[in-house]
Amino acid sequence: MGGTHHHSHVHAHGNDHGHSHAHSHSHAPVDFGRAFAIGIVLNTAFVVVEAVYGVLSGSMALIADAGHNLSDVLALLLAWAASVAAKRPPSGRFTYGYKSSTILAAFANAMLLAVTIGAILFETLHRMVTPSQVEGMTMVVIAGIGIAINTGTALLFLRGRHHDINIRGAFLHMAADALVSAGVVLAGLAIMWTGQLWIDPVTSLVIVAVIAWGTWGLARESIKMSLNAVPDGIDEQAVRTHLATRPGVVSVHDLHIWPMSTTETALTAHLVIPGGHPGDAFLEQLAHGLEHEFGIAHITVQIASTRLAGCCGGAGETP
Repeated sequence: MGGTHHHSHVHAHGNDHGHSHAHSHSHAPVDFGRAFAIGIVLNTAFVVVEAVYGVLSGSMALIADAGHNLSDVLALLLAWAASVAAKRPPSGRFTYGYKSSTILAAFANAMLLAVTIGAILFETLHRMVTPSQVEGMTMVVIAGIGIAINTGTALLFLRGRHHDINIRGAFLHMAADALVSAGVVLAGLAIMWTGQLWIDPVTSLVIVAVIAWGTWGLARESIKMSLNAVPDGIDEQAVRTHLATRPGVVSVHDLHIWPMSTTETALTAHLVIPGGHPGDAFLEQLAHGLEHEFGIAHITVQIASTRLAGCCGGAGETP
């Protein structure tokens, strides 16, 4: 029997009984705690300012954007808390640690956004039935400030967006907010030029549509992750073929691929190798190949010379 556990660059440990364990460490992740803190403070202050001026100016678009920004503050808080929890070491009860808290945070963020959508939509429909006077210049100035703050916050997460899905999510959230604020600026200018009050609630509906689109994607992905679905971007059949074509392997059974967190993927499999345990070099190469080709960083394989009775749990086999 052999097992590998791998993070990026491999160094293996083994013994004479055919069980091997490889554990490696990728380049240390960047700590974005300061970026989260700055982003939360800036956006919280802006939410208060935007909501107050949204009420004073009568702009439902500003209020809608404030609601969206509030949900983003909560999203940043949840993502920050989850990233901190994910770094806690495993315990006797939580043997994977708290890595999957990032998946829970993603789902919670989707639910927060859904509540925000409902509240904004209710008020927007009311405003469409009963239009009220809107101060276009206030919309332009406040939303303009929002563009600056959201762009600045997005830049805080710029360097980590390629290596961490959570950081990429924060970056895209804030970048999208900057675009939404730009839409509010354009709506304010249009109201100033035309005097048409319907532009404000219609802009609010567009903002709701943008939020809903992102919410649906976030909810769908977090639900799939919580159900241990194979992560997007990983082809299960390609992984199976990769394992089956390793030297000496005649079949692959009981293959499972699932997300440990929003950034880490795990794999377990039974490999039938008639020649017996192939040694630590085989395990090291296997771990490196799976990480390099598929981004799967936590790997455990069981090796046997013949297929073990009852080893398969319905996950299929090759061949």
